[in-house]
Amino acid sequence: MNTPFLKVLRRLVQKGNLKVILSSGEKAVLGDGSGLPVTLRTLDAAAEKAILLDPGMKFGEMYVEGRLLIDEGNIFDMIAMMKANGLENAATVSNTVIALLRVAQQQLKSRLPGNRNQRNVAHHYDLDGKLFDLFLDHDWQYSCAYFDPPGITLDEAQLAKKRHIAAKLLLEPGQRVLEVGSGWGGMAMYLAEMAGVDVTGITLSEEQLKVSRDRAGKRGLAGSVRFEMQDYRTMQGRPFDRIVSVGMFEHVGMANYGNFFRKMSSLLAPGGIMLLHAIGQATKPWATNPWIEKYIFPGGYMPALSEVVPAVEKARLMIRDIEILPMHYAHTLRAWREKFTARKDEAIRLYDEKFYRMWEFYLAASETAFLYDNLLIFQIQLSHELGSIPYTRTYIGEREAALKELERKRPPLDPVDF
Repeated sequence: MNTPFLKVLRRLVQKGNLKVILSSGEKAVLGDGSGLPVTLRTLDAAAEKAILLDPGMKFGEMYVEGRLLIDEGNIFDMIAMMKANGLENAATVSNTVIALLRVAQQQLKSRLPGNRNQRNVAHHYDLDGKLFDLFLDHDWQYSCAYFDPPGITLDEAQLAKKRHIAAKLLLEPGQRVLEVGSGWGGMAMYLAEMAGVDVTGITLSEEQLKVSRDRAGKRGLAGSVRFEMQDYRTMQGRPFDRIVSVGMFEHVGMANYGNFFRKMSSLLAPGGIMLLHAIGQATKPWATNPWIEKYIFPGGYMPALSEVVPAVEKARLMIRDIEILPMHYAHTLRAWREKFTARKDEAIRLYDEKFYRMWEFYLAASETAFLYDNLLIFQIQLSHELGSIPYTRTYIGEREAALKELERKRPPLDPVDF
């Protein structure tokens, strides 16, 4: 017997070493025998049919529900093997139609009026803090680290990320800084302590707000670092000398890029500098992975630069520098995934096994996206004027070196309380 599900897998897996055990008991070995062996087992025919019809959504759902198992290897190995072979080889008329309909649905939804930002943020960032403690670095930096030099630890790479961004901001003591999407406070505290600046961080997450305020208070930074529950769209007041946003732009939505950059332009003082750090794609993506959009980041969208730059220009901001970091997030996600899976029992006790599999799938799928799907990190440096930023990039390394010396005197960070 050669079921439609197995026929598609045969067409997909030309390279690799995959053993398939179907719910009917049928077995097959696929690929050319190269690489690590992986064994995939399905528990019911309905799961096989669902995956065949809608692989973008149902492959992840069946894994989370425990109806698709990886008996040898792990879910990262399985997804990596499929992507290395080219997922287009698994296309059928039915699943192509479903994928196109989903793209149209996401495009329409992204253009509908209404503020869903706080609900979307709460879905992910207001989870139990113990969850994030399972896999993040000591400072709870939940964005791409900067592995320079290669081979450094996750904690060192996250510190290098903060240092790299601070250098590009060209901070001077006494300046007013706005952080849009302030997370658990680590970036704001770093900037205040390293550069003597006054930082306002805004967030839509109640849990992150509580933790960041507590951390700043314990560091004795209440006078120079404050965190507010604030939507950037309604932000008012005197413009800031510097604006930084790390890992927040992915939640803005493609229909709101114009509003975002117009607001940033109005909030940035003459002579000011903004640094935007976000996930992007090498080509126009049209839609977010449906499983990620439903279960992990509702409303999320990772744009191509061609979708971002026109909005920047219309807001009358000048792009002074764009840096592409192509593989740093793959390394970051690998570190997160390894830490998370090593603490599987704790994750299951915190929620349950189904939740554990959901986050394992999320981290594995995200890592493979940076390895195989042309995802990348872009850092865009913006200003109103040419003269606000040096004409060569040598200042970045010089400022990083100075910051590194200052870090030696910085008191160690306490564990994050949650």
